[in-house]
Amino acid sequence: MKRVFTSESVTSGHPDKICDQVSDAVLDACLTQDPNSRVACEAAINTGLVVVMGEISTKADIDVEGIVRKTISDIGYKDDCDGFASGQCKVIVSIKEQSPDIALGVDEDYHSGKEIGAGDQGMMFGYACNETEQLMPLPIVLAHNITQELEKLRKNGTLQYLRPDGKAQVTVEYGFDDKPQRVDAIVISTQHDELVEVEDLRNDMMQKIVKKCIPSKLIDEETKVFINPTGRFVIGGPNGDSGLTGRKIIVDTYGGMAKHGGGAFSGKDSTKVDRSAAYAARYIAKNIVAAQFAKKCEIQLAYAIGVSEPVSINVNTYGTGQLPDEEIADIINSVFNLTPESIIATLELRRPIYQQTACYGHFGRKDVLFPWEKTDKVKMLCKYLPPQVQVV
Repeated sequence: MKRVFTSESVTSGHPDKICDQVSDAVLDACLTQDPNSRVACEAAINTGLVVVMGEISTKADIDVEGIVRKTISDIGYKDDCDGFASGQCKVIVSIKEQSPDIALGVDEDYHSGKEIGAGDQGMMFGYACNETEQLMPLPIVLAHNITQELEKLRKNGTLQYLRPDGKAQVTVEYGFDDKPQRVDAIVISTQHDELVEVEDLRNDMMQKIVKKCIPSKLIDEETKVFINPTGRFVIGGPNGDSGLTGRKIIVDTYGGMAKHGGGAFSGKDSTKVDRSAAYAARYIAKNIVAAQFAKKCEIQLAYAIGVSEPVSINVNTYGTGQLPDEEIADIINSVFNLTPESIIATLELRRPIYQQTACYGHFGRKDVLFPWEKTDKVKMLCKYLPPQVQVV
């Protein structure tokens, strides 16, 4: 049975993504001076206004307003031509220290007293599949390819009429074997200046974006392409819409192909399992697929606040596993240490690496190899495969 699946991506100038980048820039600034910083930082943005709020406990001395303005400028909102400018917007900062009730559980496992405990309860998901070399779903990979190319052509001046805000959406058709067969639809909406003609813009998008970012073998005569469908996208960014940290969690992960626990990533330090355990779950799932235990794998981890060991580990290989899912879960328990302290150490999460994650996905990136994208557990995992299913 054929099916179609759609994923979207947004550019760095999208209002929600501005907020993610601001939150992670603040986090990185804290970690640069104090790797043990406890940070939960969020931002909200609108025309002429940025509000930064949250709970931060750190020895670092940082200039939050300066970080905000630099981040916005680096994105491309340097003057008022987009109705929003880094040097003119009002910045309000409302930050207090982390609650001592939370710190009590994070500083050590409340029950064992041996390790740091999880910073909150919750469930996190990780996913991998063999559709692409990054072991990511094809729709979200293609959508990210488009938005990254939009930003590249804007910043290098190839298409000078482009403005920072933009979105892309790709629909992939899957065949009877559940493998990608073709691209059924492409949607691109990009902010632009007032002078460009819509037909020129659409031609540029086809020639310089679509043909470069989508493999020609996946496009046919029936592929539908919609470029700035309304014909005009001049007012955009914070001048056209408000933004919030954590409002693009599906863009950040697997494009909707896998489940999501609901917790956002940006602005949170690694003691928050919303972030660190989601990275660990991706790390596990990617190694499972890379070891050819399964063609696709979804991992769910769940934690209780103040408790270091996960309260549950669930594996779903969608019927593609070489072993039963419950056996794979037992193997994962043997190979991976999933306490917050171990995750932080294994994935080196106390470093200022997070602003890089805030656009174009936290997983499967080609432009930067994050520690949770390593496949260094493949050999160890393969030792657990019975000889009759051993992959050579």
